[in-house]
Formats: sequence, structure tokens, C-alpha cells
Amino acid sequence: MPRIALYAGSFDPVTNGHLDIMRQAARLADRLVCAVGVHPGKAPLFSSEERLAMLEEAGATLHGSGCAFASITFGDLVVSAARRAGATLLIRGLRDGTDFDYEMSMASMNAAMAPELQTVFLPASPAARPISATLVRQIAGMGGDVTAFVPAAVAARLRQKFAGAAG
Repeated sequence: MPRIALYAGSFDPVTNGHLDIMRQAARLADRLVCAVGVHPGKAPLFSSEERLAMLEEAGATLHGSGCAFASITFGDLVVSAARRAGATLLIRGLRDGTDFDYEMSMASMNAAMAPELQTVFLPASPAARPISATLVRQIAGMGGDVTAFVPAAVAARLRQKFAGAAG
């Protein structure tokens, strides 16, 4: 039976931190499904279609890892998305103690709703720890260079997005 892992997030935008966790998860699973959360009450910078496209580009870097890759969207509970994907593992990245406290609460709630799913916490590598999508958006929005924090294609999308907003 293949081991399927689901890694959910907003991915707005995909960062090198996300890639770091994806690479680690690919060593644990036969198939990694990255799930873009779509919530009507939130206004992301990138559309769900744009975020899926960025994830597909990022997932291409996993070729040769022995782990199949897919990306999906979901607008309900992460445990529901995991069940639809056939996942048994929920992947969560941790940058610091603040992430740990929040993620432990989420893991406990998810375990209560779906005991068949196991949450796996993966620590961010030292180079990826300071990276957050929120900070990347802020830096890019102020005209800063984000090339150290995101894949090149994402940096180009951010430049285009903010050039359009300024024009």
C-alpha cells in the first residue's frame, strides 16, 4: 500500500521554506499531495489557479526523488481533503516554537476528527527558518529582492504582480 502524505497550506506564494518541507516529505512518502486552502473569507495575493501553477513548478523539483507529486485545492477541513486524497500522513513544517504550539493544537484537533491520519512535524532547515509567505509578500510589495526566499519563477510572478498593482 503506497504511503500518501498531504501537505496543506495557503502557498501564497510558494517559498523556499515550502520547498524545504516538500523535499523532506518526499523522503517519507510514495506520493506527496500539496493542498492549497481556498477560503472565501480570505483575499490571497495569488488566485488558487496561480498557486496551483506555482506548486506544480515546485513539484517538478521532486522528480527523481522516487515520490510522485500532485497538487489540489480544498475549501473544507484538511482531514476531509486528506481522506479524499487517500493520505494517511499530514505533513506540517515547523520553523520555531510559535509554530509548534499552534501546530500541536491543530494536530490534536485533526487526530480527534480523523484518528487514522498521523501528523508528522518536519523542522525547517536552518536556511529556511526565517522564510514566511507573509514576509515574502511584504518585501516584494515594497520593491525588495525576494530571490533568496522563493524559486526564480515565483520571484518573477511577484515582480509582475506588484508591477501591475503599481501601474
